[in-house]
Amino acid sequence: MLKNEHELFERDGVVIIRGLFKDWIPLLETGVKENEQNPGQWFRDYTPAQTEGKFWADYCNWQRIHAFNTFVKDSPAAEIVKAIMGSQSVRMFHEHVLFKGVGSAKVTPWHHDAPYYPVDAKQTLSLWIPLDPISRESAIEFIAGSHLWGKHFKPQSFNGEYYNHAGSKQEMLPDIDNHREDYNILGWALEPGDAIAFNYLTIHGAPGNLSKEHSRRAVSFRWLGDDAVYMNRGGKTSPQYPHLINFLTTGDPLPEDEFPFVA
Repeated sequence: MLKNEHELFERDGVVIIRGLFKDWIPLLETGVKENEQNPGQWFRDYTPAQTEGKFWADYCNWQRIHAFNTFVKDSPAAEIVKAIMGSQSVRMFHEHVLFKGVGSAKVTPWHHDAPYYPVDAKQTLSLWIPLDPISRESAIEFIAGSHLWGKHFKPQSFNGEYYNHAGSKQEMLPDIDNHREDYNILGWALEPGDAIAFNYLTIHGAPGNLSKEHSRRAVSFRWLGDDAVYMNRGGKTSPQYPHLINFLTTGDPLPEDEFPFVA
């Protein structure tokens, strides 16, 4: 099952999955609506001065928002993730809701996720699921093979502020936008029910939402495989999980109550 997707994921660090979550879109829409009406503590409005074309995000709410919890536990997502990663087990890290309104000009800068996270693992996968049709021009993009570069790039908030991680060997990200021809950039037009699976080390970014008809709602579920442990990054992380530093050191197992095994 999903042998071809596993091979593409290993090679490119990203693979498209068509239509497997179509029946789960109404549930996820319910979750996003609840999240918007009842934001979590990490909610971020990246366009606070705008009434149209808004861009907001929130995460780490899957255990309190029933729709997201149901998706994690009852959908085929965990088994699909296990097959694509080639892992023996799969555990939940967190979910991330991203909302770009009609005509939003806000760009998601190029980045990769691993340096943001207080975890370390070789088997990682984000399952990015759109809830609206997305044209290729508005689509999230990926640098194929960048998960194999062996580098960590300095994390940057979507507002432009760089994180300060003491003692890290993080580098500045190359100027991708002005040298797009130097990279194998992948992206796809998407329909609700499709999903993109990508490694935490795969560099990605997204333009604004160019659609004049649809918001660009997406939920990204972040998963870990067999070897995940805690990592003290030497500074702020995203998500923060500030309490973990009180009882964990780098290399310690992750607490299963917060990051449970699902498959």
